[in-house]
Amino acid sequence: MADPENYPEADRIEGASHPRETPQIFGQDDASATFLDALASGRMHHAWLLRGPTGVGKATLAYRIARTMIALPMASDGLFGNEEPVMPNTLNAPADCPVYARILAQAEPRLFVLRRKYDLDKKRLQTQISIDNVRELRHFLGLSAADGGWRVVIVDSADEMNRNSANALLKFLEEPPENTVFLLVSHSPAGLLPTIRSRCRTLDLAPLDPDQMAWALDQAGAEIPRADAASLAMLAGGSVGRALTLSSGDGLEIYARLIAIVGDGLGVNRIGMASLAEQAAGRAAADRYRLTLDMIQTLLARLARSAATGQSANEAAPGEAALMSAVANLPVQGVLWAEALSRINAATRHAIAVNLDPGQCVIDTMLELDATLDRVRAVAA
Repeated sequence: MADPENYPEADRIEGASHPRETPQIFGQDDASATFLDALASGRMHHAWLLRGPTGVGKATLAYRIARTMIALPMASDGLFGNEEPVMPNTLNAPADCPVYARILAQAEPRLFVLRRKYDLDKKRLQTQISIDNVRELRHFLGLSAADGGWRVVIVDSADEMNRNSANALLKFLEEPPENTVFLLVSHSPAGLLPTIRSRCRTLDLAPLDPDQMAWALDQAGAEIPRADAASLAMLAGGSVGRALTLSSGDGLEIYARLIAIVGDGLGVNRIGMASLAEQAAGRAAADRYRLTLDMIQTLLARLARSAATGQSANEAAPGEAALMSAVANLPVQGVLWAEALSRINAATRHAIAVNLDPGQCVIDTMLELDATLDRVRAVAA
């Protein structure tokens, strides 16, 4: 079920291997073990909801599960036939596994991937998983597997279905086809239809710690110093996908500049603010613009968390610990930072949606941060 060759894939993170190509998964031993235990029990649930932050390995785990299920023996007179099969104790694929090879080539007839398609007419990826995509799934499920084995459907991501496609998928979950497992990848499961969530068993995937992040980034081919990997793990919330985005877009450099511009919390440096805005302006800087706004919001979130918990996070950039100690050490300050984050989040979404001037948007955002600094210092006085 491959998209046209060499066209963008909706489920691929730029700068990283596709989940079907990723040889190892890090930090998700508990989720893997939960699935293997269910498999060994002989009572396989027909639908699984793989949930967790973006970029922590949900799709990678889905492909590993798919490979394992499709490779399992099965006979018509029982789940595993008359002979007791040797159940796998790992989701790792042997180097000579033919199923793994077919999945890599997008040529496995018992796997269907439901995702946003590339629109050949508009020359871009669709914005949603449409009802037409689900109709292709209906055709797939209407075919009989040649060898009677398991079929697997990966939905990546379920969050991208519109209401019509979600309702169409729900019908399959309510009356699941025989010997078929659905794996739904979701970054925001609260937004899914409650009826879809209720028909799935959940697998929770956790953010990666700094060591796991370093291993995952190394596997992805990202040449990142060990010290930077620790900072990326903190700023990315344990998400490899987000860490790759931050790394490729100079996210660490932007965050370090923000800390320097805010300094000791007495006020935003106007020269630094203007320079930051200038570098985010213009069409050529569109990615840097969005990343700059993202890093400002990340700073606010970390300040809010530090103040609310009373525990300063490890430094993600030089000077950050001193800044938190100065303006984020009281619960009431945490409330002010959280409120500022909410305002800035809404304002930046609006600015991007209506194409406001990027440079001016960065300046306005930094001025809101500056005003919040005044308020948090006042409550500590």
